[in-house]
Amino acid sequence: MKTSHLDAEISSLLDRYVLGLDYDKLDDEWASGLFSEDVLIEFPVSRHAGIDGLVEYHQKALAMWDGTHHQNTPAIVSITADRATLRANMTSVHMHHQREGEALPHYVSGTYITGDAVYTEHGWRLSRLSFELIWKTGNPPN
Repeated sequence: MKTSHLDAEISSLLDRYVLGLDYDKLDDEWASGLFSEDVLIEFPVSRHAGIDGLVEYHQKALAMWDGTHHQNTPAIVSITADRATLRANMTSVHMHHQREGEALPHYVSGTYITGDAVYTEHGWRLSRLSFELIWKTGNPPN
């Protein structure tokens, strides 16, 4: 395989993750197609270790919002044998659940993503994603 092909394959894991947050059914098939068994997900406000419970972790976080829209830059990927690192930026828009008489501005954030991927018997899988908050505007969830 050419390195550029591998870069694209690993980068597409992040793309599929980001799109999945907004548009896909988050289930065990989604998780096993993207993550290693020992995956670590780290956000500024919480973290989750292992693939068990990962779907529920994401569903609970997304349920705080009426809707979300995540957009990431292409990932910069570095590969060494069966391990890889990736870096990207992401902008996230979070829409509040509306309450009568209340109109909160969207919560929008910019994050710096770092991650690791490993080559498994099922192909490349993300083993770590960390999100560092760079900027934010609007109100976090109530």
